[in-house]
Amino acid sequence: MLTAAHTVRHALTRKRPSIWLLLPVLLLIGLSLLPLLYVATKAWQAGWTQALNLLWRPYVFGLMRNTLLLMVGVTVTCALVGLSLAWLLERSNLPGRRLWGVILCLPFAVPAFVSSFTWVSLSASFEGLGGAILVMSLSKYPLIFLPVAATLRNLDPALEESARTLGQNRWGVFFKITLPLLWPSLLAGSLLIALHMLVEFGALSIIGLQTFTTAIYQQFELEFSNANAAMLSAVLLVMCLSLLWLELKVRGKGRHIRIGQGAARHAEQVRLGKWAPLGQVYCLLLAVIGSGIPLGMLAYWLIKGSSAAFPVAAISEALFSSLALSLGGAALCLVLAVPVGLLVVRYKGQLAIWAERLPYLLHALPGLVIALALVYFSLHYVPVLYQTSALLLIAYALLFLPLAQAPIRTALNKAAPQLEEAARTLGASSFTAFCRVTLPIIFPALGAAFALVFLDAMKELTATLLLSPTGLNTLATQVWSHTSNVEFAAAAPYAALLIVVSGLPVYLLTTRMYLSR
Repeated sequence: MLTAAHTVRHALTRKRPSIWLLLPVLLLIGLSLLPLLYVATKAWQAGWTQALNLLWRPYVFGLMRNTLLLMVGVTVTCALVGLSLAWLLERSNLPGRRLWGVILCLPFAVPAFVSSFTWVSLSASFEGLGGAILVMSLSKYPLIFLPVAATLRNLDPALEESARTLGQNRWGVFFKITLPLLWPSLLAGSLLIALHMLVEFGALSIIGLQTFTTAIYQQFELEFSNANAAMLSAVLLVMCLSLLWLELKVRGKGRHIRIGQGAARHAEQVRLGKWAPLGQVYCLLLAVIGSGIPLGMLAYWLIKGSSAAFPVAAISEALFSSLALSLGGAALCLVLAVPVGLLVVRYKGQLAIWAERLPYLLHALPGLVIALALVYFSLHYVPVLYQTSALLLIAYALLFLPLAQAPIRTALNKAAPQLEEAARTLGASSFTAFCRVTLPIIFPALGAAFALVFLDAMKELTATLLLSPTGLNTLATQVWSHTSNVEFAAAAPYAALLIVVSGLPVYLLTTRMYLSR
C-alpha cells in the first residue's frame, strides 16, 4: 500500500511539465545540437573524395602524432605523480603533509596558458612537445591527486590489515588490495586529463606545439577555411567521443561496495624512516616547478612591466569585461540548468534523457568547435547575433552547463516534491510554489554551481577569441594576445589578476580540505 508521500510523488512524476519548464529545455537541446549538425553538414558537403584529400596528408598525420603523444605523455605523468603524492600524504608519516597538500594543489589555481607563458618566457627550450608535456603535467596532476587522496582517506583499513595477516608484505597489499580499490578514481581522472589534452588550445599555442585544436583555429582565423576546419573538427570529435565512450564503459564495469559501515578510523601510517628526507625533497621539487617557478616568473615580469607604462585603463576594461561575461554566462547556465534538473528529477522520458546527456557530450568538445558552429549558424540564420556578447554567453552556457547540472540535480533530489504540492493546495501556482518552497532549499547548490561556471568562464579562451565583439578584450584574451607577440611584461598584469580572481576559491577549498582535518 502506497503512503501519502509516495502517492504525491507519483502524481507529480506523472504530471506533464508546464510550458515554462519545457521552453528552456527545448532551447537547450536545439543549441546543443548545433555543433554536431555543423560538423556533420560540413563533412557531408565536402564528400568522401575531398575529405580524404584533406585528411590523408603528412600534415594531418603530424597533428595526430603530436596530439596522441601529448595525451599519453601528460596522462601517464599525471597518473604517476598524482598516485605517488596521494599515497605519500595520506598513508605515510611525512612531516608537514597537511601543509604540503595545500601547497601542491596551488598549480590548480594557475590557468594552463598562464603557466605556459611563464615557462616560455624563462627559456625557449620549453617550447615543443617536451615542454608541453612538462607544463601540462604540472598543471593537471591535481585532477588525479585530489580524488585518489580522497579515496585513500576513506578506505576501510580492515581490508589491508586482513591481507597483512594472510602474509602479504606492504608491496603485495598495495598492488593486490589498495591499487584495485583506487583504480576507478585513478582511471576516471586519467581519462578526464586525456580529454583535456585533446581540446587544449591556449597553452599549446603559446608553447608552439601543433595539435588538432591549434590547427582548427589557424584554418579558420588565418586561412578562412571553414571546410578544412570542419574536417579537422570531425577527426577531433571522433577522438573525443572515443575517449568519452571508453570512460562510460570503464565506469560501467565493476563496482566496489563496502558491506556495513566499516571501521571509523584511519589506516596505520607507514614510517618513512631514512626515506623521509627524500619525500620532503620530492614534495619541494614539485612545489617549486609546479607553482614556484610560474608565480616567480610572473612576479618578475610584473615588476619589470610596472617600471614602464602600466595601462590601468586597459587592464580595468579587461577585468570588467571578464567579470561581466563570466557573471552573465554563469547566470545563463543556471537559467538552463534548473529546468533541466527539474525535468530529469520530477519527470521521466526521452526528452529528459536528451536534455541531460547532450551537454555532457558537448563538454568533450573543444571550445573551437562550438564557437565555429555558433559563427556558422549566426551568420546564416541569425546575423544580428554575430559578434555580440549574447552569442558568447550562449557559448559559455554550452561549454560549462555540466558544471552546474551535477550540484543542482543533487539538491533537487533532496527537495521533497510534496512541499510544493502543499503550497499548490493553498492556491499557489506551480511557478510560485517552486520559487517560494523549492528555490530556498536548493539555493546553496545554485551558489556552488554559479561559482563553478564563473571560475571556468573567467579562464575560457578559445570561444572568446572567435566570438567576442570587436574591441572587447578579457583578461584571458589579453594574456594570449601579448604572449603571442612575445610581450611577456605586458601580459603579466592580466595574468596576475586572472590568478587572483580564479585562484582564491581553489586555495580556500584545498585549505579547508587539508587543514580542517
